[in-house]
Amino acid sequence: MSLVLDKAAQDLLFREARTANAFTDEPVTDEQVRAIYDLVKYAPTAMNAQPLRVLLVRSPEARERLVGHMSEGNRAKTAAAPLVAVLAYDVDFHEELPKTFPHAPGAKDGFDGNEAVRQKVGSFNASLQVGYFILGVRAAGLAAGPMAGFDAAGIDGEFFGDGAHRTLAVVNIGRPGPDAWFARSPRLEFEEVVTTV
Repeated sequence: MSLVLDKAAQDLLFREARTANAFTDEPVTDEQVRAIYDLVKYAPTAMNAQPLRVLLVRSPEARERLVGHMSEGNRAKTAAAPLVAVLAYDVDFHEELPKTFPHAPGAKDGFDGNEAVRQKVGSFNASLQVGYFILGVRAAGLAAGPMAGFDAAGIDGEFFGDGAHRTLAVVNIGRPGPDAWFARSPRLEFEEVVTTV
């Protein structure tokens, strides 16, 4: 193989990793989350935009509020996970561009007053960061259970009432518990995906 990453790391991040559906009750610490973010912040984004915002749902009251917006099949596992992260994008991410993209001083100006463009750029780049977030959770030796089955507008209203953030994903995080995994589903082969012109 021509990969630099050793096989154990490849397995941890990709081959052996699964979407977890059950977790132990071992807590996920703030230190672990900080270490995850310290990797995630290096995701490639256009203009080094950093639109991802992470809401950690820890309190029982907040968890109950969140669970009410999850689809039926995601409620029990979200209620039981040691930690749940709501991953959203900041619709005003461009306000931070002078800090994250300083070599283009006027970069933010093109987004002022153009919410449709900001939404497209923000959601796309935050989605890249979401993928890195999942890999960061795996790199910490934890399992991630990313979900899209929820009422996004309901979560936005519940937790981001000012309209400044839009939910992209909800991720359960923790150590995998018994029967945490479904069987590995098939993947398309190289020849089915890659073409050369």
